[in-house]
Amino acid sequence: MEPRQTGSKTRPARCIEWPVPSTLWGVVWRCGCFEQLWLVTLSIAVFLVNLAPLELQRRIVNGATEGSALDEILLLAALYGAVAVCLGLLKLGMNVFRGRVSESAVRWLRGAILHAAENDAGVAARSIAPGIEVSLVLSEVEPIGSFAGVSLSEPLLQGGILVSTFAYLAYLEPMMALVALAVLSPQFVFVPILQKAINNRVRRRIATLRNLSSEIVELPRAEGEAAYDQEIATVFALNMGVFKLKYSMNFLMNLMYHLGVASVLALGGFYVVAGDTKIGTVVAFISGLSQINSPWGDVVDWYRELWVTRTKYAMITRVLSALSEPLPAAEPATAAISRA
Repeated sequence: MEPRQTGSKTRPARCIEWPVPSTLWGVVWRCGCFEQLWLVTLSIAVFLVNLAPLELQRRIVNGATEGSALDEILLLAALYGAVAVCLGLLKLGMNVFRGRVSESAVRWLRGAILHAAENDAGVAARSIAPGIEVSLVLSEVEPIGSFAGVSLSEPLLQGGILVSTFAYLAYLEPMMALVALAVLSPQFVFVPILQKAINNRVRRRIATLRNLSSEIVELPRAEGEAAYDQEIATVFALNMGVFKLKYSMNFLMNLMYHLGVASVLALGGFYVVAGDTKIGTVVAFISGLSQINSPWGDVVDWYRELWVTRTKYAMITRVLSALSEPLPAAEPATAAISRA
């Protein structure tokens, strides 16, 4: 199929052949299933290589405190550097490829939404309000496309780091691992509660911004100025609510992490004094907890982004689906689309 010509612009044929999916995961699949498989492969490689620095660090510290030969310590240090370079290159390649997948999804969505709105408007004798169409195509597809690049690889990567690192720590010292888990576990309770409150505010903010976009385009400035001020104030209040909830969540997560470190230092110090473990094990535990804290925060961010992006995408598909619904006899077309 040849690309469709619209004025001086060329619209990709893929956007014509494939309608806008009804779900967010449909977008992820449609905009690059094979690319997602490559990202999954890179993610597995990264979290497997990520364990090597912990073990090398433990061996270097134990060797230094137990009087090992200098040549052996230097060899381990060189190997640590080589692993760090390898890990960095893997992450670089994965992040660049993620960016390509994300931008490809944004490009596809923009063309597909424009085509869907154009075709459905011709059939149903209606059109999206200009302000809403601009918002859909220029701004609202950006976070959806960005999420497509990390939709599968991010939870696999960070979850793999969490599981593999905790398994390694449990292998080194089960009791210290159990104490750390007990201190970190309250996050499983407060994170979903705070995230639900964030999602509600994001949904209301998107609806308010759409109304504002439509009013800016359709109402004379003198008539709409009071409405503009009210909706801008509403968006400000909703954004501040999101910031407070988001950073409160980050504060609690960081607090749990530092309590976990304090618990490991206390128990590990007791074991070292009693001769039940080595100092290298305690050092590896502290490094392991930092490696757990960062991926756990990334998993929470991904979970937050998943629900926010699903909310945003559902609002986009609601607008597009309203185009093909029959209008009540007395209801103007633009009113039905703006309400969606």
